[in-house]
Amino acid sequence: MLAIGDRRGGFTDRWIEYCRKHMVPFKLVDCTSSNIISQLEGVDALLWHPWQLRSEDMLMAHCLIMAVEAAGRIVYPNTATFWHFDDKLAQKYLLEATGAPLVPTHVFFDRKTALEWIERASFPKVFKLRRGAGSSNVSLVRNASEARALVSRAFGRGFQPVSSVFDDMGVKFRRHRRQADIISVAKRLPGLVLANFHAQNAMAREKGYVYFQDFVPGNVFDTRVTIIGERAFGFTRNVRPNDFRASGSGDIIYEPARIDLECIRIGVAIAERLAFQSMAFDFLKDAAGAPQLCEISFGFAAEAVHACPGWWDQSLRWHEGGVWPQDAILEGVLAEIRRKTETKTAGSPRHDIATSSVSAPPRLEFTVE
Repeated sequence: MLAIGDRRGGFTDRWIEYCRKHMVPFKLVDCTSSNIISQLEGVDALLWHPWQLRSEDMLMAHCLIMAVEAAGRIVYPNTATFWHFDDKLAQKYLLEATGAPLVPTHVFFDRKTALEWIERASFPKVFKLRRGAGSSNVSLVRNASEARALVSRAFGRGFQPVSSVFDDMGVKFRRHRRQADIISVAKRLPGLVLANFHAQNAMAREKGYVYFQDFVPGNVFDTRVTIIGERAFGFTRNVRPNDFRASGSGDIIYEPARIDLECIRIGVAIAERLAFQSMAFDFLKDAAGAPQLCEISFGFAAEAVHACPGWWDQSLRWHEGGVWPQDAILEGVLAEIRRKTETKTAGSPRHDIATSSVSAPPRLEFTVE
């Protein structure tokens, strides 16, 4: 029996369709209700897709995921997959700790240290807030003067964490016109505006830190690699006109030959080492042509992944055919339930938490041949 978080418009609709088609028992639950734990009685796993624009999701998702895991149930997303979602600070330290090829990133938690670093730094740099998707809250800092102004604001009144739904309207209009879904977007717009307004009022301002990444010049597109279980999907996104950002452009190219397989290899290695159920990785190329990670995200556009003409397995073999990512995620959860059931049936040794030890994952070593 599966429990599915009832948030229509996210991954929920596809999960429901899959369960009905394949006769998988399920029930819908309200993941933000006070009695969610009792709603999960008798289920084997919970599938939920928290939305970063829904403030109540972001407020309690970590708590619920860890609680469900503590109760011995399977959950998607699990803690390993979700804890760093929409938090570029967490991603920086996680990726550095594993030796991943992260674009050099500089974070400061006090004004004095940040200003001293600015005097030594070269520009341009890319400024980001901890939160934000689709290149929101991302800007190019051209000189030290602009950087100092951002530091002053970061340690003063701070920044609104959620950009307006009307920001980048030109880019959004061009993207949806290419995808021929203007009418669908128009129907969703009132709900998006309401959610945006609620999030802007409910979420605290971003302040008390500054986050700069080195600017990586010469990239006319980035590479998005999405790992789901043993499948790796890839596409490129062209940089926006007269801009440096590719994320959120919607100008997607589905050409497998355009994908550097080193990006696939790196994504597979990180996902396996850190036990991600699913993860999207954004890559740029440095001056030598080596892939560098900008950031990672549990959240991604399902339609963009489904449009991929095929996928790579963990041995970098290509397989033709599109796959709905929601289906792949659900199938992974069902496989995990089967493994858990088989382990119980076979009998497993008692695990004593008090005497067990946890070792840190070894650092990843990446070399480009």
